[in-house]
Amino acid sequence: MISIIVAVADNGVIGDKNSLLWHISEDLRNFKRVTTGHPVVMGRNTYLSLGRPLPGRTNVVVSRTAGEIEGCRVVRSLEEAFALFPADEEVFVIGGAQIYAQTIGMADRLYITRVEHDYEGDTSFPVWNRSQWRLVSDERFERGEKYPYPFVIEVYERVK
Repeated sequence: MISIIVAVADNGVIGDKNSLLWHISEDLRNFKRVTTGHPVVMGRNTYLSLGRPLPGRTNVVVSRTAGEIEGCRVVRSLEEAFALFPADEEVFVIGGAQIYAQTIGMADRLYITRVEHDYEGDTSFPVWNRSQWRLVSDERFERGEKYPYPFVIEVYERVK
């Protein structure tokens, strides 16, 4: 099973200059809770922005140019990445924009933190057709512990 996990601003922006634009503790805790124990698939730039493999997860980096990365499996394609795991295992796509764009059509589930604020940035989440998805859960926050704007943590499943 392919799942996408992402935090997206109201205007679709997800980052700028290979970094996140916000720090929402509740979103980061949710990301860790949901992905721990599962494989995570990312592009090279996302790996570079993290700076290290995520603990408690099999880290797979998709790159046509990267050599070995300690603590990660490096593959040349998404097909190669997904072939590493049984079809029934939940594999999380964690970015970046090109990887999201290539996997949105394959994904079975979306974990989206909808940040109810616009941000300026150079990276956006691809446009997706909400009619192909069913909202299965949502948790609204009027603000975070240290974040001033509202956000909603949502989970969608693809309509079969």
